[in-house]
Amino acid sequence: MVHSEIMACTKCDLHKSRKNAVPGEGPIGAKIMFVGEGPGQNEDEQGRPFVGAAGKLLTELLGSIGVSRSDVFITNIVKCRPPNNRAPRKAEIEACNPYMMSQIRLVKPRIVCPLGTPAIATVLGEESSATRAHGKPQTKGNVTILPMYHPAAALYDVSLKEGLASDFNVLKDLLKDPSPRREPVLEDGREMRRETLEKWV
Repeated sequence: MVHSEIMACTKCDLHKSRKNAVPGEGPIGAKIMFVGEGPGQNEDEQGRPFVGAAGKLLTELLGSIGVSRSDVFITNIVKCRPPNNRAPRKAEIEACNPYMMSQIRLVKPRIVCPLGTPAIATVLGEESSATRAHGKPQTKGNVTILPMYHPAAALYDVSLKEGLASDFNVLKDLLKDPSPRREPVLEDGREMRRETLEKWV
């Protein structure tokens, strides 16, 4: 249902210039969800996320930690390509955010990896940056959030490739953790409010 809603969405002006909406892809029940910034030209033409050079690097990095791309869910904070690959605007992100939250509730990932500053800030719900946050896992509800550099940034600035590879090693370690899901608690030990849990499943 979410997929069909995204394909027909006209909530912001991005739908006017798109060739295809890009809802995302991957199995329901995937342990890992990657959240990028937005579709590029290749994605807009094919209707699939991360099919260009950045997608190739993402697939290679997954393989380096023994994970198949077919086993993860991949989406973006906006589902339509911003013109000229500009950064998505606040109103566009806000229009698309309910779709991302619905995908998190539907897929129920154990780990969500926002890629790049816009995705990190959107997923965490606070001002942040890839430089400060990458590779540092934190918990929201029953989900571990692992911010990462965006593969496209690492292609543009090769000095970031080492940091991105390190981020994936952190992901590998998180996947080894056999700890069961637990009810999240506040610092004083009280159970988190139900409305917070509903946001993150």
